[in-house]
Amino acid sequence: MTVVATRSICEEVISAAPWHAGTVWHVALVCEATSGGGGGEGTRSGRKKPPPPPLQERVPLGRRAAWAWRLAGLAVLLLLLALLALRLLRHHGGAGGDGGVWRVALVCEAWFAALCALNVSAKWSPVRFVTRPENLMAEGRTPSTTAAEYGELPAVDMLVTTADPALEPPLVTVNTVLSLLALDYPRAGERLACYVSDDGCSPLTCHALREAAGFAAAWVPFCRRYGVAVRAPFRYFSSSSSPESGGPADRKFLDDWTFMKDEYDKLVRRIKNTDERSLLRHGGGEFFAEFLNVERRNHPTIVKVLWDNSKSRAGEGFPHLIYVSREKSPTHHHHYKAGAMNVLTRVSAVMTNAPIMLNMDCDMFVNNPQAVLHAMCLLLGFDDEASSGFVQAPQRFYDALKDDPFGNQMECFFKRFISGVQGVQGAFYAGTGCFHRRKAVYGVPPNFNGAEREDTIGSSSYKELHTRFGNSEELNESARNIIWDLSSKPMVDISSRIEVAKAVSACNYDIGTCWGQEVGWVYGSLTEDMLTGQRIHAMGWRSVLMVTEPPAFMGSAPIGGPACLTQFKRWATGQSEIIISRNNPILATMFKRLKFRQCLAYLIVLGWPLRAPFELCYGLLGPYCILTNQSFLPKASEDGFSIPLALFISYNTYNFM
Repeated sequence: MTVVATRSICEEVISAAPWHAGTVWHVALVCEATSGGGGGEGTRSGRKKPPPPPLQERVPLGRRAAWAWRLAGLAVLLLLLALLALRLLRHHGGAGGDGGVWRVALVCEAWFAALCALNVSAKWSPVRFVTRPENLMAEGRTPSTTAAEYGELPAVDMLVTTADPALEPPLVTVNTVLSLLALDYPRAGERLACYVSDDGCSPLTCHALREAAGFAAAWVPFCRRYGVAVRAPFRYFSSSSSPESGGPADRKFLDDWTFMKDEYDKLVRRIKNTDERSLLRHGGGEFFAEFLNVERRNHPTIVKVLWDNSKSRAGEGFPHLIYVSREKSPTHHHHYKAGAMNVLTRVSAVMTNAPIMLNMDCDMFVNNPQAVLHAMCLLLGFDDEASSGFVQAPQRFYDALKDDPFGNQMECFFKRFISGVQGVQGAFYAGTGCFHRRKAVYGVPPNFNGAEREDTIGSSSYKELHTRFGNSEELNESARNIIWDLSSKPMVDISSRIEVAKAVSACNYDIGTCWGQEVGWVYGSLTEDMLTGQRIHAMGWRSVLMVTEPPAFMGSAPIGGPACLTQFKRWATGQSEIIISRNNPILATMFKRLKFRQCLAYLIVLGWPLRAPFELCYGLLGPYCILTNQSFLPKASEDGFSIPLALFISYNTYNFM
């Protein structure tokens, strides 16, 4: 919304405007005509300044294409229902084949029809959003706007998780972190901070990140100076066999490229040639003293500030880098990744307390250096903050197997299913590559204002804050600032908060609080991402899928059958835990603010493990009938044969659309 006013009434406009979080107000001061002011031209000519260009645009699918997609889905559903009706009529009329085989087919096809109905509902109103990061500069309303005016953009805390240095080598984590530190963002050194959670409590990981911080001092300026597109060094140097293919082929660039390549090779050798025993004995004196005699599942909290930007020299303006290994004890449950994310959320809150958080897995790097700017277009581009509780980027993978035999790319899921869900309440949270509003993670409903009754989340009572967030005064103060959208002074020396960070990382800090239930990442499922996203939607927030070119993030996917099966087993277990628990989306629709069609979309995903028995059974019916000389489908000479034939053709056509 734009308010145009003269200077004489500007203060009245500001005081009268209903300022609240998420609403984008632009106050344009139109100076009254004076003898010397260039700004008086707009008033003298009687023209009002045009509204700022949009940060995002909602682009629905074309009407014809949308209806073709809907009709194709309805055709498949109607044919399935016709096949069910045929089976029921033949079964009751005694004209079918073997009754047992037809009954099994009837049950399976009834399941398929139910799934088809849910899919048609989820995909009924497809929508996509186009971001305009170049329009962020137009917010200043003048042609001379510079990048300095980006300063009003919110700060972002980037949270990276790793758990096992054997399965997730430190060099992989280092490349992810380096790509984050080199992101394009105004005043990145002040506005961005990177936190790495190491659940393996590995000194090798900490050592690798410490070395990476030193390398970043040269890598980040190099990326920004030459506009490097892919800022994970392993990907950049492997994709450009010669410097000429990576940038301007002048002598300065060639020298810098060669220097950076040599430095990266040295970094790789230092990381790979370091072993844990020699590192602890001779590698850092007091720096690694906390890693001595620790066990992976039984150790105190370790917090290391590997880079404090406030102490950097000119030209070294890249984000803070903090290493965190939370306390673990055999007597306390640690809740896997959800527990690690909650610790990172609390640690970042008492250190930098950015209102936006980016969640990244250690094996996914930034593929588009303007990813944060694209996300800001969606987080700030709506009139209502409820429209963007979180912004999810599709998962994309590099060096994937040809034709993606294990379905890791999830092309249909993101392109068709999620684009349809966006027309309801928004994309699902996928566990990585997601920008969250901290207040949404804290369990604050959208468009909250402090005038609500005293027993709500916004109560000023410190007793309630203690109940929800724990007994840390620093954490409660930071949460209060987030809940009420209060400005807080940036932390001058984050090293002074290390002891506070250790206190909120204790393994028993969650006990007696709302962490893991109404606050933070939700406990109770191995698929904590699905459960947490559902809780945010159930509070009334919407979400957005951020599709950019090139893709915002790239990761590595399992390339072998056993690894894929292990991942699928984890997903199936977690989704089954949600279905049979009090976190079922049906209950969230009945008693909370989860929309009915969004509930149906969640049921499709959460019911994925239940599909296996029906699909396996139906797939085995054909071989079984051949061996026993039976039939579970109408014969070609019978009237009903056209129904399964039409279903086969229409279903495959529908999937190829």
